[in-house]
Amino acid sequence: MLMTVQEIEDQVTKIILSGKLDINGSLEIDKDFMDTIKSKKYVIVDMAEVSFIMSLGMRTLVSGAKEVAKNGGKLVICNPQSNVEDALRESSIDTLLPIVDSNTDLKKLFGL
Repeated sequence: MLMTVQEIEDQVTKIILSGKLDINGSLEIDKDFMDTIKSKKYVIVDMAEVSFIMSLGMRTLVSGAKEVAKNGGKLVICNPQSNVEDALRESSIDTLLPIVDSNTDLKKLFGL
């Protein structure tokens, strides 16, 4: 699992994940993911290159969303592959973390 971080407009941080968010993938990125977002307010997790997700990966996302919420912010999931999106929706994570596409207006999404 690879993780890339980009700082983009208006205090928005984009985290790009690539690979499988299975047990090994989740353990590989969990600490860096949490360290990256602990002081962030607006986070987009781009999952276009994530081909698989398991419950441990979902836990990483939910934990991240809780951490961002402590800062009065929001974490959103962007561009998941259909099988990953299905898994997220079946587990009802989409009720906690919005799932958006790359054309979503960031200012509107985060209320900037």
